[in-house]
Amino acid sequence: MTLLKCENLYKRFGKTEILKDINLDIKSGKIIGLLGKNGMGKTTLIKCINDLLTVSSGKVLINGKEIGVESKSVISYLPERTYLDKSLSVNETIKYFATFYKDFDSEKACRLLKDLGLDTAQKLNKMSKGMLEKVQLVMVMSRKADLYILDEPLGGVDPATRDYILDTILTNFDDGASVIISTHLISDIERILDEVIFINNGEIVLHRDTDELRAEQNGSIDEIFRRMFKC
Repeated sequence: MTLLKCENLYKRFGKTEILKDINLDIKSGKIIGLLGKNGMGKTTLIKCINDLLTVSSGKVLINGKEIGVESKSVISYLPERTYLDKSLSVNETIKYFATFYKDFDSEKACRLLKDLGLDTAQKLNKMSKGMLEKVQLVMVMSRKADLYILDEPLGGVDPATRDYILDTILTNFDDGASVIISTHLISDIERILDEVIFINNGEIVLHRDTDELRAEQNGSIDEIFRRMFKC
């Protein structure tokens, strides 16, 4: 079943085209890497899918319906920058999410935070950038969503924590849901990816099954990406 569909999507800021004729078909039950160099349109595409930016032309469909209030209720989004209210404690943040999202699982959030060694009584304004990013990821993954969109989920964490976070992503989304991960840390995440999307200058230049692509190109996804986008 098609979960996310982009049809002839364009996004312009003034006369500058940021996204150009984006066509995507994302099925349910997939983990997809959205990969590209900085400034190539990854975050703009993510914001269009989340209805945070209005597309200039074309369509974004979630479960066959155009984006809006209903689509936002089935998408769990991790932005690149932390948006949590830093005046709250972790416990208060859990309560806030539980009030705001009907699909939020407080018990799962507490368990994941404990696994990460985070003190739920601590105020967010006393936490490091990496700790805040862990809290925000846990909040996002503790929802029962159809689509999880994670923009640079590993950017602020140490290498030792990355494997745990990837396993958290892998084991904490529901059957039938899909996950889109935008990152530049390709070698770290490629083991969990079912598909990859390469974006360059606002255009989708490749969308393939990872196993098929590795076999065809005789290399890792990281190696293939570096060959395609070498300076």
